[in-house]
This record gives sequence, structure tokens and C-alpha cells, in this order.
Amino acid sequence: MKKIILGETTYSVLKDVKDAVNEEEIIKKYTDYFQDFDYIVGDWAYGKLRLKGFNSKTNPNFKPLNDIDKVEEYIASNCAYECRYFILSKEKEVKQEN
Repeated sequence: MKKIILGETTYSVLKDVKDAVNEEEIIKKYTDYFQDFDYIVGDWAYGKLRLKGFNSKTNPNFKPLNDIDKVEEYIASNCAYECRYFILSKEKEVKQEN
């Protein structure tokens, strides 16, 4: 599975529809705002990349608007028809004990 490092966080590429993952463009668009999200969804329209954060229900910052279980609904209703898109999943941090 492909990995992307954004800031100090490693993400796994869960879905890459129509070769949507462009690491250079994702790095340019990424901000600390996405740090609290479990997932980042990116879609392309008119040559522009859009990013949106989503969470699982176990995340303390969960809001129904950003429910990862509804990502397909989001893509169908908020993205260009048959657009290129991807889903990145934040890797769980491993706490090391000294």
C-alpha cells in the first residue's frame, strides 16, 4: 500500500480512482487543519485539487458532516461527475515505551 507523509503524519492510500494521487499537489494543499481528521479525501475538478477531512465515529472530533461512512455519498453529491479522487487514511501512532 502506498504511503504519503504530510507534515509529521504518515497516510496510507486507501483508494486512488483514475490515478488521482499526485503527491506533490497534495503536499502543496495540505495544512495543519487536517491533523485532527482520520481521513483526507481529495478530488479533482477543472484541474484543481480539493481536500476534505473525514473522521470515524471513534474520533473525539467526530461530526456527522465528516462521517467517513458517508464518503461515497459526499463524492456523488459534492464532486464533479466521475471525477478523479483518492482517500488517505492516517496511520495510527505507535507509542513507544522507554
